[in-house]
Amino acid sequence: MFNFPNSYVEKLPTGIPGFDHISKGGLPKNRTTLVSGTSGSAKTVFAVQFLAAGIIQSEESGVFVTFEESPADIRKNFLSLGFDIAQWEAEGRWLFVDASPQIGDSPFESGSYDLGALLARIEYAIRKIQAKRVSIDSLGAIFNQLSHRATIRRELHRIANALKKLGVTAVMTAERTQEYGNIARFDVEEFVADNVIILRNVLDEEKRRRTIEILKFRGTDHQKGEFPFTIIPNEGVVIIPLSAIELKQKSSDYRVSSGNANLDKMCGGGFFRDSIVLVSGATGTGKTLMVTEFMSKLSTNDKCLLFAFEESREQLFRNARGWGMNFEKLEQDGRLKVVCEYPEVMGLEDHLIKIKEIISEFKPNRVAVDSLSALERVSTTKGFREFVIGLTSFIKHQEIVGLFTSTTPTLMGGTSVTETHISTLTDSIILLRYVEVYGEIKRCITVLKMRGSMHDKEIREFTIDNTGMHIGKPFRNITGILSGKPIFIQQKEIERLGSMFEDQK
Repeated sequence: MFNFPNSYVEKLPTGIPGFDHISKGGLPKNRTTLVSGTSGSAKTVFAVQFLAAGIIQSEESGVFVTFEESPADIRKNFLSLGFDIAQWEAEGRWLFVDASPQIGDSPFESGSYDLGALLARIEYAIRKIQAKRVSIDSLGAIFNQLSHRATIRRELHRIANALKKLGVTAVMTAERTQEYGNIARFDVEEFVADNVIILRNVLDEEKRRRTIEILKFRGTDHQKGEFPFTIIPNEGVVIIPLSAIELKQKSSDYRVSSGNANLDKMCGGGFFRDSIVLVSGATGTGKTLMVTEFMSKLSTNDKCLLFAFEESREQLFRNARGWGMNFEKLEQDGRLKVVCEYPEVMGLEDHLIKIKEIISEFKPNRVAVDSLSALERVSTTKGFREFVIGLTSFIKHQEIVGLFTSTTPTLMGGTSVTETHISTLTDSIILLRYVEVYGEIKRCITVLKMRGSMHDKEIREFTIDNTGMHIGKPFRNITGILSGKPIFIQQKEIERLGSMFEDQK
């Protein structure tokens, strides 16, 4: 239950996931809310879900007034979201007022247009089932038949006032022609309604991204700005408010092994249990191997969860066998769960919701994501950053350690776009790099950052064989490795620089 003492307007919790948070309690009770959006922005889904949530969660009956789709189509379309409208009708908890166009109808405006007959039908339906919620979908379908804005405004006022007198909380949908233009098609709807919500389905960088914005709540407060949302089968609209994230994660000194004894030493004794570790490197530097060692070297009763977005389950298990690690046994014992999917199968908001659900169900001690760079392909820059913030915050709140990988754009280093979005959110950063030494490619590793702990600051060479990663001695006669432009320093120059340093001391 939400408690917002500064609001003098009573609010009705909608039951739509995330919406009651950004609205600070729900929709203003016994008032009319305009939900405006372009085609495909989920206006009808919002209107239907508002009634469905009332029936399922609050035992509140609802009336749905349809001006476009027939009741039969609405019943069929929303079964995929788990809304059995026909059953609710049979139970007397849902009632349609069907004003959808019929075959052969030729609508025209003659004289003074009057919605009196329609309002009488709506009032009868509300009283019949003692409805507390009403959805009207959509205003454009009926007002498009009128030629005068004054008439539209008058009739809209009439609808809103009639619903208010009946003591119901109402949602009315309206069309708009562009994502960031006029609020609604006729430019009067937003001035009449007490509250205005805008749904968007923006195409950015060849990717679609749905957002919701509360533009106006008359007489009460709400959160400002756009918030991403998605539509989930058997759930409906799910809003993902970053404002719900709180900096209240617990921290402890307890450490878990990285799966590599030498890396544990470089990190000052391993990873902290409730930390996020980013492993950055070019393709082939050993990022997936680090993930494999991290997942396989478990303490007693530990459980691990791997989200793989670049390799299949069979590839991962084969690679693990090649390094002498038995993923099959861990899986059979219920200590390992591997989830493999191409990033393109769903939007980033859907991925975030699914990842959270799997973590909550499996309850692992450690989580790995391989790789974030793959997920970056299916989202806008802003959407990806919101995904990273949401995921890292959720994992840290669960008090488990997370290991994420990121691929750099060049073989010898360089910062990836992914790193710029997650580096400040991570507790530790481990860099894997290639370095060319006299015509031979070698691999190197360094711990760039580790919050709350001393760590090895040297750049060390490592090798990979059939038993895993072997970290060796630091490079002593090379500089510029991390910049991707290594320079060799002769022994005499090293001695000269050492002498200069001693003299300065």
